[in-house]
Amino acid sequence: MERALRVARAVTVVYFVLNGTLLGMWVVQIPAVEERVGISHAALGGFLVLLGAGAFVGMQVGGRLSDRLGTRAVVPVAGVLCSATLVLPGLAREPWALGAALLLFGFGNGTLDVSMNAHAVQVEKAYGRPVMSGFHATFSVGGVLAALAGAAAIDIGWSPATILGVAATAGVVIALVSARGLLPAVRTTPVPDAEDRPEQPERPVPGRIRLLAVLALLIMLCEGAANDWSVLHLKTVLDAPESTAAFAYGTYATTMTVGRLLADRISGRFGPVAVLRHGAALAAVGITVAALSPWIWAALTGWALFGLGLSGCVPQLFSAAGHADPAAAGANVSRVAGLGYIGMLAGPAVIGWMTHLMALNHTFLLLSLFCATAVLAAGVLRPVPDRARTAEPAS
Repeated sequence: MERALRVARAVTVVYFVLNGTLLGMWVVQIPAVEERVGISHAALGGFLVLLGAGAFVGMQVGGRLSDRLGTRAVVPVAGVLCSATLVLPGLAREPWALGAALLLFGFGNGTLDVSMNAHAVQVEKAYGRPVMSGFHATFSVGGVLAALAGAAAIDIGWSPATILGVAATAGVVIALVSARGLLPAVRTTPVPDAEDRPEQPERPVPGRIRLLAVLALLIMLCEGAANDWSVLHLKTVLDAPESTAAFAYGTYATTMTVGRLLADRISGRFGPVAVLRHGAALAAVGITVAALSPWIWAALTGWALFGLGLSGCVPQLFSAAGHADPAAAGANVSRVAGLGYIGMLAGPAVIGWMTHLMALNHTFLLLSLFCATAVLAAGVLRPVPDRARTAEPAS
């Protein structure tokens, strides 16, 4: 059993790296695809909304299927779907075709995202200690691999269709080969015969899950804002050279990855409440320093602290959602991840809208407020005893 658990953990890492790589391969090809289809930057923003919409729907479907069929059945199918649909944007030559391609790829990505997180919760429960943050760190590793492989393929002269096609083929093979190492589904309650089973109404969503989802929305909105605005902040507000401005995102992403590699040990020793509370507090300090500092070096320090503070927050929220009710782990993770994903997409837009009212750096104080809210609400991560869980009110 111990060997099977180690294999399951390694295989879960494979799927997280795979998901990060597939998404990263698309990101690397965005400029080439945009040029081939002949759309503007503004139009591309609308197409990316389709990618997000597909992912949101995929998360809801993937969560329910994971609860019904088990993650061992859903994860490899989702991996194949996400991989196979990756090639579609590279083949698109018309705007309508690109929109359809991104909708399908988003659906596959969302299905894989939720099902592999649900399986990660299962692995974490079997280990009896936090391991979720480590999985999320390997997702970032996949993005780095995609950037390196994509850049090398572009230098060779491969077309977007060829690059994405090769990545899609490799992804399908990896998803299928890795499937045998996944943990089997574990039934939490005996299943009665069909003729004796009464029709069960859909479970109401517990208030705790709703709060976890709102926190995911706030934290992932902060992440989305950092992804799109950190470099522009240094360049346009502090007049940093382009090469220096790039370090804003670089320091943020680096400390984010390092923090996720360390967060499991910290959570195991001090608990998930401490990770969220102190992490969000550190993030609030970091983004405030970045927003108010007139010096480039201090702003870079602020972005680094922002990434380090946020690093362990989302994995704790996903883990708590998955452990809240083993019979509905997939559905609960999909609710938290789905609303969080909306925040990730909305973050850049919210900051962009606010720049009509105030300077870019001052808009970041809203992110500080969101982090402070997470500090105050961190107690929601305290484990709920089994008896209390059954009596928990729903909303």
